[in-house]
Amino acid sequence: MKIQSINPYTNQVIKEFDQMTEQEVQKQIDNSRNALSVWKKSSVSARLTVIKKLSDILRTEKQKLAVIITSEMGKPVRESLAEIEKCASLCDYYAETAARVLRPEKIKTESKKSYIVFQPLGIVLSIMPWNFPFWQVFRSAIPAIAAGNCCLLKHASNVPMCAIAIEELFRQAGFPENVFKTLLIDAAAAMKIIDMDRVDAVSLTGSNKAGEEVGALAGRRIKKVVLELGGSDPFVVLDDADIEKAARIAARARMINAGQSCIAAKRFIVMEKIMDQFKNSFIEQLQELKIGDPMDESTDIGPMSKKEILDSLNDQLQDARTKGAEVLRLGDTFQGGLFFAPCVVLNATEDMRILTEEVFGPIAPIISVKNAAEAIRRANSTKFGLGASIWSQNLKRAEKLAMEIETGFVAINDMVKSDPRLPFGGVKKSGVGRELSHYGLKEFVNIKSVVVRE
Repeated sequence: MKIQSINPYTNQVIKEFDQMTEQEVQKQIDNSRNALSVWKKSSVSARLTVIKKLSDILRTEKQKLAVIITSEMGKPVRESLAEIEKCASLCDYYAETAARVLRPEKIKTESKKSYIVFQPLGIVLSIMPWNFPFWQVFRSAIPAIAAGNCCLLKHASNVPMCAIAIEELFRQAGFPENVFKTLLIDAAAAMKIIDMDRVDAVSLTGSNKAGEEVGALAGRRIKKVVLELGGSDPFVVLDDADIEKAARIAARARMINAGQSCIAAKRFIVMEKIMDQFKNSFIEQLQELKIGDPMDESTDIGPMSKKEILDSLNDQLQDARTKGAEVLRLGDTFQGGLFFAPCVVLNATEDMRILTEEVFGPIAPIISVKNAAEAIRRANSTKFGLGASIWSQNLKRAEKLAMEIETGFVAINDMVKSDPRLPFGGVKKSGVGRELSHYGLKEFVNIKSVVVRE
């Protein structure tokens, strides 16, 4: 079966690719293991030199790379450019910090010498999604490779051109052949790889269903996994918030990548005292967003990336209507392409799918609460625990409430966004492990203790 790259704006097939055969996959794993035997023994400084070179190439090539992203998955090209720049910043971060983080740690004990070393686990299979097709790969692969691992990428089937372009970037930067390789395979083939002894760890960013399946298989094979899964991030607006600013950032937090982000704000929890003011300002902000051609740098919202996403959004919205929600559709759906007009949902109840499931698109339910305690209860009334935003001009109050929210990340008076300097990941059904920062750098290493006696 062919892997197709389809432009979601035009619905036209851009290019088709043959899937790799099982024999080709086996050969690539052999090649990667041969590369690993050399790469893991290379100096950290040598690894970081090519990572820094990769950063420079990303910036030089960013216009071309952004066009590939937008063509394949439809996000506005302005956002694609920002994604490439963020990948370059991540490379810079690890080029500057990884040597210090991976340095052996001396521990004082009664022995002559005790220390900890950080050694690579081996080959990491990265199973990555389409919504941030460069950023998700880089934040998984770069720290793993900096630590001395090799990486095999199984990218989402709708972004093969991105996957191939990423491999080419590693080649241009001077990484040894087979340290990073793309596998054009389907999900079933990826599961077979996890089941092999010759792949040592798995990093997955994807749906909860995929996380359960990958985690279960990796667990049976006793393999280290990092799982970054779905989210239903609450955006909590307290009665002492800067309402205009909160509404402005709320629109961005919900509509980035047309709402197709695990850390997008997905449930707007607002104290009733300020509900009308926030709602009106939020709607105003949403109505100013331009829907259209994602290659136009003035476009704010492009098409959904896949028809399945569009169908799911329509089903979730119909469920809310059936159960009594008021739906405010903000503009007509753009003609042509896989577009979904932003909408605000009022009177959302906890049995509606827009609150119980992850909503991967521009649907914004607003929930009214009487006080901060109810806001926290509603924020935590989900199986997800990725990120959250709290809005208040009383920072002491906001920080206290941040301790009560069950997530891996809380932004106060800002939207949730990943940062190379900060660990990123979730709790509950949103995943296990952490990416980014020095915590992410140590996810795929053997933390080995060495004790020397006389």
